[in-house]
Amino acid sequence: MAGGGAGSVTPLQWPDFEKVDMRVGIVTDAREFPEARRPAYRLWIDFGPLGVRRSSVQITTHYRPADLIGRLVIAVVNFPPKQIGPFLSEVLVLGAYDAAGDVILLHPDSPVAPGSKIG
Repeated sequence: MAGGGAGSVTPLQWPDFEKVDMRVGIVTDAREFPEARRPAYRLWIDFGPLGVRRSSVQITTHYRPADLIGRLVIAVVNFPPKQIGPFLSEVLVLGAYDAAGDVILLHPDSPVAPGSKIG
């Protein structure tokens, strides 16, 4: 999850936004990630027609692994995979930072099918 300083907004063109493929997924498995440098979990997320993808997420302050199973999340699915220690993170799960700098996950207000495109 990338961030910018308060008030810093970098303009981009519509074609740039169209390149970012954000999808809704459902967490099917969540496990501790003790090998991570900062506290994190490993998630397996079902994106329907795109299949199951994995992600390393630093969300340990507000979430526990068991509570994440079955949760809808939003992720960027077309970044290149990133090796994080022994784990290959394939998608970037999106969230907003709270006042303490901890991540609160983004999710749809109503149920939608895994793989639904965000636009």
